[in-house]
Amino acid sequence: MQPQIKAFLDQDSETFSYVVYDRPGGHAAVIDPVLDYDPASGRTSTASAEAIVDFVRELDLTVDWVLETHAHADHLSAAPFIREQLGGRIAIGEHIREVQDIFRKVFNLEKEFLPDGADFDHLFRDGETFRIGDLEGRVLHTPGHTPADLSYVIGDAVFVGDTLFMPDVGTARCDFPGGSAATLYRSIQKLLTLPDDLRLFVCHDYPGDSRGHACETTVAAQRADNIHVGGGVTEEDFVQMRDARDATLGMPRLILPSIQVNIRAGRMPPAEPDGRRYLKIPLNAL
Repeated sequence: MQPQIKAFLDQDSETFSYVVYDRPGGHAAVIDPVLDYDPASGRTSTASAEAIVDFVRELDLTVDWVLETHAHADHLSAAPFIREQLGGRIAIGEHIREVQDIFRKVFNLEKEFLPDGADFDHLFRDGETFRIGDLEGRVLHTPGHTPADLSYVIGDAVFVGDTLFMPDVGTARCDFPGGSAATLYRSIQKLLTLPDDLRLFVCHDYPGDSRGHACETTVAAQRADNIHVGGGVTEEDFVQMRDARDATLGMPRLILPSIQVNIRAGRMPPAEPDGRRYLKIPLNAL
């Protein structure tokens, strides 16, 4: 059985979230939901996530999973809101523990925060399978952008997170703590060995002024036309290109608020004695 897929674009972060379901009235997973965040005021809102909630309720879907492809650096996760409104288990890859350990030191988080993945309801292993009603999903560990990136193969669709972008945009950066261009290249090769006609769904698209946003491509199109890895680019050439390109990139606008929330499965930091919750801005750390 092939999945039905509804994409939602957050224009501010150019992020695609997805509802993947077997049939109207059936079962669904929500992938990479976005919590709206205004860095000037520190205010959050759920407008983007509410659009997902409305769609799920309109189709009378039962949400089994809220799936994260990785701990995002460009938007805050709305996974807790989705779970509160619709149910489901929040899941990510088991290597999130490595990312938690890296960033608890960067942010000097409270001693009670442990890098054990316990903030998430489930930690997937590479190759693990799961169900979404009549659909079967399979997990591929595709690190490189971060140590914990996953791709989800669900029927004829693959949700690749930040591992690959659309063919004319290329691939994800690898210069965050724990990233590796060589590891990303090997992860991409794993994806490019999948059947040609599998549909690939990206987490971000950065088309500039050349075209509108798009989220769907194929394995064959990526293998042939991806500007960074298509046409048989070698690992050595890819690493050289990726390292040089990453050296020119500034940090994502929302990396500091995003990471410290997303390694907690989208939960905000614990309240301080005055009852408020605060995000930290480490100086000269990244």
